[in-house]
Amino acid sequence: MKLSVVIVNYNVKQYVENCLKSVYAAAEGIDLEIFVVDNASSDGSVAYLRERFPEVKYIESKTNLGFSRANNVAIRQATGEYVLLLNPDTTISENVLKECIAFADAHPKSGAIGVRMHNEDGTVAPESRRAVPTPWIALTKYFGHSRRYYMSWLSWDEPGRIEVVSGAFCFLRHTALKEVGLLDEDYFMYGEDIDLSYQLLRHGYENWYLPLDIIHYKGRSTVKTSFRYVRTFYKAMLIFFVKHYLSFLHIYK
Repeated sequence: MKLSVVIVNYNVKQYVENCLKSVYAAAEGIDLEIFVVDNASSDGSVAYLRERFPEVKYIESKTNLGFSRANNVAIRQATGEYVLLLNPDTTISENVLKECIAFADAHPKSGAIGVRMHNEDGTVAPESRRAVPTPWIALTKYFGHSRRYYMSWLSWDEPGRIEVVSGAFCFLRHTALKEVGLLDEDYFMYGEDIDLSYQLLRHGYENWYLPLDIIHYKGRSTVKTSFRYVRTFYKAMLIFFVKHYLSFLHIYK
């Protein structure tokens, strides 16, 4: 098996449908398997999707596992040489999978690959390339100086080494993923992509950006104005900071 694709769903069945259509359009000639992990959706997602995509492997959770745990459930069953973590609210271009595989085959030190993400309005999402949020970089971004955090000096049209690959589209070498220990399940949602990217770098792998296009309908799978979102996001940042810079503390669990 060359590629395992993992999509985590929570009440966004129509976005998953569009996402799957784009994956299949891009998957011609690729030996792949697709997992959809359903986080206890209440909208009949699995029945809806199974009728349309019976070949997909569905994992139904009775509770909302969060992003990290849900992905890990599928990763442990995956058999692909590469694993793609893909947000349900994305659609990918037809060349994306083949180009990522070709690049990873040619660059054995690549641990993770990210792509050029476009917002719904067509603009390029700056979080397509990010730096590890060290205390200094996080502080400068907080005060409005985001050039270093978003690695803005890099060309959008050329491959480049980056530090953090977005979890919305995170193409991973399976052996590297196993080596670093999968996604840290202390993160319920948000921050797990930063942590995983950082762990890959610490283990000697390279993280890359490729100028390949996807659309990310940001916020469709989460409600980003809610108090729960704000609390979850900043808790994730605290987990990362304590884990990697204040490891003698254990206040985030």
